Amino acid sequence: MTEQPTLAQVAAAAGVSPATASRVLTGSVRVSTSTRRQVYDAVSRMGYVRQRAPRGTAAKTMADGVTAVICDHLPRLFSEPYYARLLSAAGAVITEHGTHLMVTTVTPTSSTLPALSGAVLIVGARERHPLAIKLSTSGVPVRNIGRPPHDLKLPYADVDNLDGGRQAAEHFLLTGRRNVAAIGGPPSLPAARDRLEGLVRTLQAAGAPDVPVAYGDFTAASGTHAMQWLLRHAPGLDAVFVASDLMAAGAIQALRRAGRKVPADVAVIGFDDAPVARHTVPALTTVRQPVEELATVATRLLLTGAAGIDPVLPTELVVRESA
Repeated sequence: MTEQPTLAQVAAAAGVSPATASRVLTGSVRVSTSTRRQVYDAVSRMGYVRQRAPRGTAAKTMADGVTAVICDHLPRLFSEPYYARLLSAAGAVITEHGTHLMVTTVTPTSSTLPALSGAVLIVGARERHPLAIKLSTSGVPVRNIGRPPHDLKLPYADVDNLDGGRQAAEHFLLTGRRNVAAIGGPPSLPAARDRLEGLVRTLQAAGAPDVPVAYGDFTAASGTHAMQWLLRHAPGLDAVFVASDLMAAGAIQALRRAGRKVPADVAVIGFDDAPVARHTVPALTTVRQPVEELATVATRLLLTGAAGIDPVLPTELVVRESA
């Protein structure tokens, strides 16, 4: 049997000290983006497991497969690029392990829950979602994609949404934008709240005016409607942070219809670095989240029965033409 890698070996592969690697994995202190990426890359590459699950859990997972539960409406499964990227990467890892992937959806507020066996990846669970609450106490092997809602005790893997909002705010400030507005995602979704909080907190610390906020549901249409609302209620805005690239594309369309030039009149920053970001006019400045890496790390930790590791992967501002 192949020996499991040790923390010291992971640290050596990442080029950091064992103490630094341990701090990254426990999230006890802030470390640089590059250091976190090096450690998580080493964890993923080497299959490091900080704590094994009870004997037999991994074998049961292999036999019964993995179910990805998307907490969203069924049509969104096929129209939202994020889900395609996430499921493709997770499926590749699951295939490597010789088992199979099943996909199901439950609506964001559904109390009708699917029957689940094997291991479960939860995607997009919002606060007080019955499925997340049930799985948190079920003993079923589970890993949440994103910080769990409502402080539930679920193992998870996430991206640093808070820091993504911070990076967007700092870019606006450095480029002379002061009247910043925001289009947030659903407030009940932890990732959406974190993105907005990172932006607002940074702007407040710099003494910028209060941030007017409209909300959407991550669709282009909702971005258009939210931008129209902001133009009516905050006509002096000179920048807008949008919590997804699809919503940002809709916001740019609304700005164009209103006669506002991007970025001359209004700078726009999105979030995701989805394929649409390179095809908007102008090309979208956005916060890149490593979707494929997130899915890969989360799935490997789920399949190996890891506990005690809740990785948070770094985000990165990608500057294009819109801001």
